[in-house]
Amino acid sequence: MSEENKYWHILEEFEPIKDARLPNGREEVVSPVSRRNFLKVLGLGTASAALIASCTKKPVEKAIPYFIKPEEITPGKAAYYASSYFNQNEFCNVLVKVRDNRPIKLEPNPKSAITPNGTSGRVQASVLDVYNINRFQGPQKEGAPIDWESADNKIVEQLRELANAGRPIVLITPTIISPSTKKLIAEFAETFGAEWQQYDAIPMDGYREANKRVFGTDALPEYHFEKADCIVSVGCDFLGTWLSPVEFSAQYASRRDLHKENPDLHKHYQIEAGMSLTGSNADIRIRADRSEYGKILAYIYNSLATQKGFPAIASDIPAPAVAAELDNVVADLAASEGNSLVICGDNNPDYQVIVNGINQVLKNIGKTVGFERTYNHFRGTEKWKDTLLNAEPGAVIVWDANPVYNHPESDKIKAAIQKAPLSVAISSLPDETSELCHYVFPSPGYLECWDDAEYKKGVVSVMQPTLHKLFDSRQAQESLLKWMGNETAWREYIKSHWVSNYFQLQNEQTNTDRFWVEILRNGELTGKVEPTSVSFDETELGKAFRSIATEKPAQGFTIELTENINIGTGHGPLNPWLQECPDPVTRIAWDNYASIAPSTARELGIINGDIIRTGNLTIPAFVQPGQAAKTISIAVGYGRTAGVPQELVTGVNAYQLAKLDNGFRQFCADGFNIEKTGEHEDMALVQGHQSMEGRPIVREATLDEWKKDPAAGNEMHEKVEHHHTTLYKEHEYKGHKWGMAIDLNKCTGCSACVLACNTENNIPVVGKKEVKRAHEMHWIRIDRYYNGEEENPEVVRQPVMCQHCDNAPCENVCPVAATNHSSEGLNQMAYNRCIGTRYCNNNCPYKVRRFNWLDYTGSDAIPNNRYDPANLTLDLPRMRHNPDVTVRAKGVIEKCSFCVQRIQEKKLTAKSEGRPLQDGELQPACQQACPSDAIVFGDLNDPNSKVSQMMKDPRNYHLLEELHTLPSVGYLTKIRNKS
Repeated sequence: MSEENKYWHILEEFEPIKDARLPNGREEVVSPVSRRNFLKVLGLGTASAALIASCTKKPVEKAIPYFIKPEEITPGKAAYYASSYFNQNEFCNVLVKVRDNRPIKLEPNPKSAITPNGTSGRVQASVLDVYNINRFQGPQKEGAPIDWESADNKIVEQLRELANAGRPIVLITPTIISPSTKKLIAEFAETFGAEWQQYDAIPMDGYREANKRVFGTDALPEYHFEKADCIVSVGCDFLGTWLSPVEFSAQYASRRDLHKENPDLHKHYQIEAGMSLTGSNADIRIRADRSEYGKILAYIYNSLATQKGFPAIASDIPAPAVAAELDNVVADLAASEGNSLVICGDNNPDYQVIVNGINQVLKNIGKTVGFERTYNHFRGTEKWKDTLLNAEPGAVIVWDANPVYNHPESDKIKAAIQKAPLSVAISSLPDETSELCHYVFPSPGYLECWDDAEYKKGVVSVMQPTLHKLFDSRQAQESLLKWMGNETAWREYIKSHWVSNYFQLQNEQTNTDRFWVEILRNGELTGKVEPTSVSFDETELGKAFRSIATEKPAQGFTIELTENINIGTGHGPLNPWLQECPDPVTRIAWDNYASIAPSTARELGIINGDIIRTGNLTIPAFVQPGQAAKTISIAVGYGRTAGVPQELVTGVNAYQLAKLDNGFRQFCADGFNIEKTGEHEDMALVQGHQSMEGRPIVREATLDEWKKDPAAGNEMHEKVEHHHTTLYKEHEYKGHKWGMAIDLNKCTGCSACVLACNTENNIPVVGKKEVKRAHEMHWIRIDRYYNGEEENPEVVRQPVMCQHCDNAPCENVCPVAATNHSSEGLNQMAYNRCIGTRYCNNNCPYKVRRFNWLDYTGSDAIPNNRYDPANLTLDLPRMRHNPDVTVRAKGVIEKCSFCVQRIQEKKLTAKSEGRPLQDGELQPACQQACPSDAIVFGDLNDPNSKVSQMMKDPRNYHLLEELHTLPSVGYLTKIRNKS
């Protein structure tokens, strides 16, 4: 790491700091109340609170035991059930942790063939969806309650009349990956002559069309990032939101695991307009306007074809503006023939044809791009819209889809649904589409359901309910069975399908009942697939080049629509955990915004939070380093209003800016202008709330530097260690001494750890207003630092939690010993002793302690003292609490505990089994959720433990180690491959 490197949090820090005492733009507030009078009032208030608490009558609570205890239930002990998470655009095999019949946490299923190593933040937060108080609580007709029998009779009667009259019956769903459900829908369609159409909010039909044209197969291939020595991604956020990010994160991180036995890294080029999560992790990022993607791909193909002896495609496509930077990309790809991978995030089939051509030239097909275990996801097309708008259907059944919100032609769709004689919405939550339907049939959440899934060919998973249905809801499959007159229970239907189709794929069980029980226990079955070879149709390349050559030069600004890693396609706004988790790039929570380049902002006189108008959207602007000059990036998924409480309504709906091009939805368009409205709104930007500015926080080096010196970029560590002296005898930790190591080279910043910590440790939601005041309560934050010029900086991320220092500055300033040190090296909190002086907070150099400024949890004894913008203190959402972790009240400091409840649980288990704890057996929530295996926890007293080995790595250092706080958390330097 060069001494000249200057790291900065936010754009304001890029310029010299004018006032070291206060952040720019803030004024010191002088209180009219003197310190003496303040302390008088404080004393009176504290005494009054104690008096009220002592006099408050506690409600009578009764624990009613089982009359006969079920064999599989032990009160107070967690049970785990194998299941799967699938929410339109993301899949993950999980283990559901259930306490006393309440699902409270999701963990990765280590037996999964797809996602054995971690989850995403959305998976972690989905447990809160089960306890959403805004869910439909029973069937409705025209907005009024109706009983199931009456509703079923009317539906069946109308369906039969429409079928006999020859009127089209249309069933619209998102992509269905359940084999059993596909079979059932086929039976339903045959019974009523219905037409089934699949629709995805963010489609990939352009990819499938390109593969059909070039390879003759309508398939999405599997990608092997772990096999690629050189990755070139053009506008594709494969670590954040593209196709299978949890799976890809694990593959990607496996090639960033740097040590002396594995001294090489893959090389990652990212070519993009807006700074994405994937782009911020790239070794080399090339900034290019969104309108240039077609030219870039054509340039790469022809350059490679020329080098590899293939004929170049003659065309009038001009060279892209970044052609000079692409020559190094082409050279590295050519040197990695057969071990490289090129992908593109655009749904334009012509672009994908050229991507296929590049991978074909590089001989990647069958190696890093495979067609054996193809993805069954993203089968939605635009055919459903043509049927809906042109066929005048008699019945429209919309199952868990919301096209009135997330389709650019929503007005036409809305009119068509309203025109249909029968419209039915099957959904768990109100949305913009269900509001228009005659009937609403509430469906339970996925943790209340039976189902199965085949996300990848030959890998079949099961889903099973982990609690009884909370409301009067019914699975959509049960409704279809009912309407068909089939009395088979849906659970038995699935079991029958598995026995008929998958029992013969295994040889471990000879009894079908035992086979089914084993499937429920493991959650998955992986069958064999035949090797698949594909042939390449070169004539399609010429067609794609000719199509790109006809593209007109972009006019004005180009808007690209992106997907926020937390909010997704539009389900996230209903989940306050996801709303409050900041975007990993911009570090903004609770909003979407228009990201513009710093040069554009200066030219137009725009600063962060200025309200601008572009197209028909009025939206705050955010000046994003690394943004292409003529491209504006806006995240979709916001602006939901139907069924969303007012306090959770955030942002604007950007789906309306998508366009249809030759039957394919595109998420970019040009011809836009930027107009200042003169209004301003401060956004909930969390970066800089806990600043450690001006100190060597993150350390990095290049791969070539590391090969010469394994301590490259970390030279300061040895100097600091050499000067560590103390007047006190070093404390000896007998038994365990817990510690954590974090590899900055493998951390992608996906935020899975943040949301896993929220779930495990009952972290409260404080709302947008409080986040703006720097009162967010996350125990772990992921700091994002820029390095370099504002137009295209490099990015480094660093997860920061309590460092559990051996010389903890927080401990000796607490007047009541509420924070103290355990015999195993943990910096621990006694909540009932804490009186809220916040001395520990002020004395913590890492700024990792959180103070409950208000009663965010409903734990105070004082009535009407609650601040709950997300309604999470009501009885139903409180069911998600982990009973092993204290729910904190107003006036109490809290912080990372290294998941001490998990430490105690594993210690007791090992003791009862008469054995020592094994290395890796104990994982805090953040480590267990991390898909890239960047976090390692263990016993520092065990010299053979993985965490001990990482602490001895020359790349290891500690935060602010020059302060001699002796943290128990180590960081391994970031290494970039720029060779």
